[in-house]
Amino acid sequence: MSSTLAGPTSYLLEVKHSRFLVNAAPVEAPEDALQFIARVGDPAATHNCWAYRIGGEYRFNDDGEPAGTAGRPILAAIDGQGLDQVVAVVTRWFGGIKLGAGGLVRAYGGSAAECLRVAPRRELVVFAEVSLAYPFAETGPVHALIAQFDVEKLDERFDADGARLHVRLPADRVDALKARLRDATRDRVRFSEP
Repeated sequence: MSSTLAGPTSYLLEVKHSRFLVNAAPVEAPEDALQFIARVGDPAATHNCWAYRIGGEYRFNDDGEPAGTAGRPILAAIDGQGLDQVVAVVTRWFGGIKLGAGGLVRAYGGSAAECLRVAPRRELVVFAEVSLAYPFAETGPVHALIAQFDVEKLDERFDADGARLHVRLPADRVDALKARLRDATRDRVRFSEP
């Protein structure tokens, strides 16, 4: 199970009179990441370099720094901390001393990594949706068991054949729920993916 940030966070690093301010936050979609970048970037700063990772999607931008010296190291910091659904923006105000390519990589990647390392985190829970169909007589056992599995009821319907229940629960609990329901109802619950 992966994790993301618990909320927005920031970190300031000074390297040879240049200031590097990291702003990072949890995001759920690329559009959210781009909005965060636009909001925290400082137009008066020398550079606003950034990266985000959302599942298999990622992007990064060097914002005028030499290619590969800012955005990619920020993304490497996100990945190195084992985070997902995270955006990080490193804003640099030039201090008059050139850092060289290696110095830039260390400053951008290092400041982002330290910000993410000390930031509070929360686990990302992957959810699954399952539909259950069962005879009326099994309503009691079904409801008793789903209460034990942190299940969210999305829809419940009754018809001539019995009950239909559409639920959402953590994906890692689906198989255990299915097994317990089969045992409790003598295999009278039918499962389907919506």
